[in-house]
Amino acid sequence: MNKSYEVEYCNLELRFDRRHIQQLIRDLIQDGYSLYWSENEDVFIISVRTGRKLTKLHFQRMGQEYRLAGDYVIRDARLAEWLEKLIGDLRGHAVVKRFKDRQILVENILFGEVIRLVEITGVEHRILYQKNMMMDAEQMIDLFISQSAERQLEQLQRELDHELERLHEALQSGDRTASEQCKERLKKIRRLLLQLEW
Repeated sequence: MNKSYEVEYCNLELRFDRRHIQQLIRDLIQDGYSLYWSENEDVFIISVRTGRKLTKLHFQRMGQEYRLAGDYVIRDARLAEWLEKLIGDLRGHAVVKRFKDRQILVENILFGEVIRLVEITGVEHRILYQKNMMMDAEQMIDLFISQSAERQLEQLQRELDHELERLHEALQSGDRTASEQCKERLKKIRRLLLQLEW
């Protein structure tokens, strides 16, 4: 039997700007949490100490925005409340699993709203709530744009890596024509990346 507090956040996705992250750090410190943070050009990490456990929140940089994504297990009730408030306020997405004794409560959250609530006990599961999944046009556009932009970013990142390798090889071999072609393609990729950042 699991009597300790535990919440698992799967497929979490929240979008932030830098000002929001700075405000989060202030709020956590005011709430009495011990924390530190670090960043590089790709990621901003906030490490929050809860008792003897350290929870690292990874904010991936995407142009001018940051994306908190991935799976997190939280064993601190106040930190879980804080994270759930963020999911609601920022209209985020997540699958939240609450573990209590021999029971698991699973919430599917889309755009900050619970759309499905399932109770699992042993091998049995019972749907407690399911929202009619009629998305309005704005929500469908938001979802499509966010998924489409993410796929484009991943593709452009692969192309960028490949082109940088080719440029390195051209410079090593002294092939000026190939290196100029690579530089032109890199400029195009950079322009596309800037357009996706808006």
